[in-house]
Amino acid sequence: MQLLDTRVPAVVLRVDRNPFHHGTLGAVRSLGRAGVEVHVVADESRSPVGRSRYVHRLHTPPPPGASADDVLAVLRRVADRIARPAVLVPMDDASAIAAGRLRDALAPSYLLPEMPGTLPGRVADKAELAAVCASADVPHPETLVPDGPERAAADATRLGLPVVAKWSRPWLLPAGSGLRSTLLLRSARQARELYLRREEAGSPLLLQAYLPPGPDRDWFFHGYADRSGAVRAGGPGVKRLAWPRGAGLTAVGGWVPNPRVRALAERLTGELGYRGVFDLDFRRCHTTGRYHLLDFNPRPGAQFRLFEDGAGLDVVRALHLDLTGRPLPYGGPVTGRAFVVENYAPFAVLRAAPGGRELAWYASDDRAPGRAMWSLWARHVSGRLRERLGGVAAPPSPAASRAASPSLTDDEKASS
Repeated sequence: MQLLDTRVPAVVLRVDRNPFHHGTLGAVRSLGRAGVEVHVVADESRSPVGRSRYVHRLHTPPPPGASADDVLAVLRRVADRIARPAVLVPMDDASAIAAGRLRDALAPSYLLPEMPGTLPGRVADKAELAAVCASADVPHPETLVPDGPERAAADATRLGLPVVAKWSRPWLLPAGSGLRSTLLLRSARQARELYLRREEAGSPLLLQAYLPPGPDRDWFFHGYADRSGAVRAGGPGVKRLAWPRGAGLTAVGGWVPNPRVRALAERLTGELGYRGVFDLDFRRCHTTGRYHLLDFNPRPGAQFRLFEDGAGLDVVRALHLDLTGRPLPYGGPVTGRAFVVENYAPFAVLRAAPGGRELAWYASDDRAPGRAMWSLWARHVSGRLRERLGGVAAPPSPAASRAASPSLTDDEKASS
């Protein structure tokens, strides 16, 4: 018997415009290799993802900043074309939040985990997350939400500079505004000035105590909470290398046992009654040794394919199995397995990985996306260089800029 029910297609949804989102390609390959018909609702016209042999059909996505009604209209059009129930796989926060709110309206065309419709938005909201962690007794950096520019300056001083500034709902940031989801502020004046852009950002500004980065301090946990609430698939991983170094997304990650991180993930999802795929980001405090939760992403993380276990199960396959009523096999963790994003860490491809290695873009059974990525990346990098040298090249798209630029500078942590 096949692992997945191939009679049920999957719809991979992403609202964010990011041509270098390798997590979307990971979801397409994971389900497509299992024989599932994969539809992609995302702007992949200039992305390597659209070149994958495992994409059955590309569909026009809702526009950036789309309302829930806009998302619903697009998904209904896709459902009419597919003409049978499909598993919905949101790949960014905006689409996960919309899917949660629209769950009843999307049924029976789409299969989604059963949980409160507002929960994805609650955990993705950076300000709400502080309260969530407090109620579940999960460590979280001290966080303040100022109610005015002078209060922002005072709070920054109180927390101790430098201080991390985050917009509560980063998916609402307008394209082209120059606003970043996360910044490291080194003065009270910077906090005051950033607060004044609150209306432009579309959500509250919060200030957070800064936990310095360091070797083996950045951890993540990817998992799937099944219909009973048990955390299945996935596991704990450590960020070996970020791009740029010490900041931003995971360029090289490793599957490493960590019972403390697992316990925190299970406690949090259990307290919330969360169901479905999730991606948690932690930072270990170098003085106390405690793991502080920095982000709760209610969807697959970009490096989820790191956690393919001995039975071939990952969190996206777990989602499809659970929603189609099939049992989830247990294959055991493949510790020592590595994940490498080639355009961010090309030399890491040459390093040994005792548990095997997953590459973000290259795959021997699906070569076209890897070739397309290098072509697109070369154009992107050359354009950035011409800009810096005073050339006349057109600037890259906002999504490409987000993919290639960290939210923090130098050695400072941003969300992956």
